[in-house]
Amino acid sequence: MLLIPFRRLILIVALIFPADTYAEDAMLQLSLSDQSRWAYVSDQVMGGVSQGAASFEVVDGQPALRLTGDVSTANRGGFIQARTNLDPSLPETAQGVILNVRGNDQTYFVHLKTNGTLLPWQYYQAPFEVSQNWTEVRIPFCDFAASGRLLRKTPNPTAVRSLAVVAFGRDHSADLTVRSLGFY
Repeated sequence: MLLIPFRRLILIVALIFPADTYAEDAMLQLSLSDQSRWAYVSDQVMGGVSQGAASFEVVDGQPALRLTGDVSTANRGGFIQARTNLDPSLPETAQGVILNVRGNDQTYFVHLKTNGTLLPWQYYQAPFEVSQNWTEVRIPFCDFAASGRLLRKTPNPTAVRSLAVVAFGRDHSADLTVRSLGFY
């Protein structure tokens, strides 16, 4: 008799019968209702001048994270972000990040930190576009770029320790709302 571990059985069922909604499709969904799990960070920690905030709202009856502010590259800066630590770590079968987002027609980023990103300026980064309409975005781990040569080319899912949504790299006004966020 063939025995299949429960996690693999769930993954097989999900692949055979794809779900129509995000919540059913996510392997691990991050809580947007527990504000204590999220931290706002800006380039001011290193002398930059970007200003913003991460706020939590109810949008269409669901908790949402909203990242707003003005990103400035002055004084060697250029980012604002909302970050959460992951506990527990991701399973080996995780394939990428899934978000449901809307915003001000800009490019934003997901940053991942792993147990191999030891320095504060090390991360894995992948861009995503937003519009004024809710959009589901899927970013496979192979689309994340390492911030330096000392890191692995692609992040290992079991090594991912934190995730951030980030307005980054250019002077602009940020307005990003995240309705759901997790891993598939």
